[in-house]
Amino acid sequence: MSFCHRIDQPASRREFLSRAGAGFGAVALSALTGEKLLGASSFPNPVGAKIPHRLGQAKNVIWLFMEGGPSHLDLFDPKPLLNKLAGQSLPDSFERPVTAMGEANSPLLESKRKWAQHGESGLWISDWLPQHSKIADELCVIRSCVSDGINHAGGVCQMNTGSVFGGRPSLGSWVSYGIGTENNSLPGFVVIKDSNSMVVNGTRAWGSGFIPAVHQGVLFENGVEPIKNLNNPKGVSDERQREKLAFLEEINRRHYSSRSSNTDLEARIRSYELAFAMQAEAPEAIDLASEPEHIKNLYGLDNKETEVYGRQCLMARRLIERGVRFVQLYHGAGSKWDSHSKMEENHSRLCNNVDVPIVGLILDLKQRGLLDDTLVIWGGEFGRTPMSEKGDGRDHNPTGFTMWMAGGGVKGGQTIGTTDELGLYAVEDKMHVHDIHSTTMALLGLDHTEVVYMHKGRPERVDLNEGHVNEKLFARR
Repeated sequence: MSFCHRIDQPASRREFLSRAGAGFGAVALSALTGEKLLGASSFPNPVGAKIPHRLGQAKNVIWLFMEGGPSHLDLFDPKPLLNKLAGQSLPDSFERPVTAMGEANSPLLESKRKWAQHGESGLWISDWLPQHSKIADELCVIRSCVSDGINHAGGVCQMNTGSVFGGRPSLGSWVSYGIGTENNSLPGFVVIKDSNSMVVNGTRAWGSGFIPAVHQGVLFENGVEPIKNLNNPKGVSDERQREKLAFLEEINRRHYSSRSSNTDLEARIRSYELAFAMQAEAPEAIDLASEPEHIKNLYGLDNKETEVYGRQCLMARRLIERGVRFVQLYHGAGSKWDSHSKMEENHSRLCNNVDVPIVGLILDLKQRGLLDDTLVIWGGEFGRTPMSEKGDGRDHNPTGFTMWMAGGGVKGGQTIGTTDELGLYAVEDKMHVHDIHSTTMALLGLDHTEVVYMHKGRPERVDLNEGHVNEKLFARR
């Protein structure tokens, strides 16, 4: 019996024990670990790994999503020529872009930032992110990102799912489908946003599309009670709750037996089991009060301007410590990073909100030995144009913008790719969203060409068959 798709990707010991010798080897493993066997439960394990793989250096992902489009020209990609030509029209030597607001002929807008090189690597970072100087040598800054989404709906959708049109699985769902979860008592894919505002496109941004619904992201609320209704109702003991769920499982088992192809039903059944397990484990996982004061301060919980995102970043660290595979943190939910006007006011405030928490996260992961295992991704759905809008803002720019990655097998202290002299178009080492997704999968040890789901007779992949892995990001061990 073959256990893997490729000869250089052998089956894990757990898989071998489960499938060889009629599964009797797994019986002993189950007794030793206290885990349920696939088949010992009433239902198949929907969150187990589906694709034979070797974990890469990265085992988890934390995606810091700045929704609305942060300005690469004012954060990580300095352009002296932009200030020299400020107030003038885009030179004739540049192809006129299609812009969201149709103001491609507006005068160029200077960047008022002060720039400096930081770390041994000399990474360029602006004064809007002063604390980032402490982590410069951990960052791999990708200045040549490209997307097809000219507006927020298409941009957010593609950055999450690979397509500007809704309906496809999100990257977090693909990761959950490919390598499963490490903790059956917590979701494998968690989403946290910084306000009550909804992310553009809503839950489709972390939906599972056509792959089983159990792999969709689980939204945790912002604030002191991230998970609603976590505790039993008043007067309901754990024993009574357990008996009720056992009865539900029996009913569900009968109903599911003839409907195993219904992934929504499978996900609903899984949600009952997960909810009960979370009642035991989740309260401790989200209890930030147990953290020492110096750790809370590291994340900025002692400052009202950084406290919200600091809580998100600290919770992300606690979740990946406990086996959550993919955590996505939205800042600026509702496209708050969108700066068509008042760029200085808007970005100054938002950068101040995230600078300390993000640096605290990287430093904390590193001091705990978790950064090597955790891939951290920063960026929005696109960047901003060098041309002005409304005199003091910038329009959307999907043709050349910046993201960064750190940890998880990434070579830090380097810059990959370039944009032109004004920061409008990516011109070297372009990384399309499909390439970003493919490279993320590779850092997790997954070959994106083999993580395939058959949908309506068609083999589907995270990269829509168009992605390439950029080996320049990888640290050489």
